[in-house]
Amino acid sequence: EVQLVESGGGVVQAGGSLRLSCTISGFGGDDFAIAWFRQALGKQREGLACMRKKDGSTYYSDSVTGRFTMSINDAKNTVFLEMISLKPEDTAVYSCALHPETYNSGSFYRGLLLYGRMENWGKGTLVTVSS
Repeated sequence: EVQLVESGGGVVQAGGSLRLSCTISGFGGDDFAIAWFRQALGKQREGLACMRKKDGSTYYSDSVTGRFTMSINDAKNTVFLEMISLKPEDTAVYSCALHPETYNSGSFYRGLLLYGRMENWGKGTLVTVSS
């Protein structure tokens, strides 16, 4: 059974930074797509960043490009989301999610971010940015 566990959320002041972690277990393959999403109270879920594990190619939404960076520690099967210059509007529950299929097409990963059609989801970690 695939399990995703996020950590690293908390309260940070505007302008500050935070690093989220997502530990992946139970996946038997050597390649997959892994992504970060967030959902603010009363708003729709938003895709932030999606990475193909095999080659590390990463795609970002326009809203976080330049402020958020996704990375992976292969040995620990952990992905990270480094967030800087945080704003109050970044307050949300942040979740990681996995899709078992991969393709040599950036459109595929951008589509995962746009439509959220991931197979496995973590429970999320709350990030609160105070003004």
